Amino acid sequence: MAADKVDQALVKQWREMLALHARTQCELDRALHGHGLCGSDFEVLDVLTATASADACAFRVQEIAERVHLSQSALSRLIARLEKDGLVERAMCPEDRRGVRVALTEKGRALHGEVLPVQRSVLTRMLTD
Repeated sequence: MAADKVDQALVKQWREMLALHARTQCELDRALHGHGLCGSDFEVLDVLTATASADACAFRVQEIAERVHLSQSALSRLIARLEKDGLVERAMCPEDRRGVRVALTEKGRALHGEVLPVQRSVLTRMLTD
């Protein structure tokens, strides 16, 4: 009987986490929509800003996928859309011709800086007790 209560508590906690994630993602998408982005778009730009002062092509697509928790195909479509909008650029990896690296453009860096406070505001509101 005690194990059953523990299981129920774990399931309840898990579902609460999923609900919080879904609500937060919806709020992020709503807040970023006016800037032409969704939450996943912002996450890719945010990951790429980590390389702003380093090598401009520092992240392989696979490395970005690990950080933003998207499938390879979903990320490829997202990157293609960001590239079409002039926010990122793709280049072949010099050390591995099969690999593709992604970098922010100046336009992407500027947009990230503009929407960063919006994203942080939503996270603060949704995740602070």
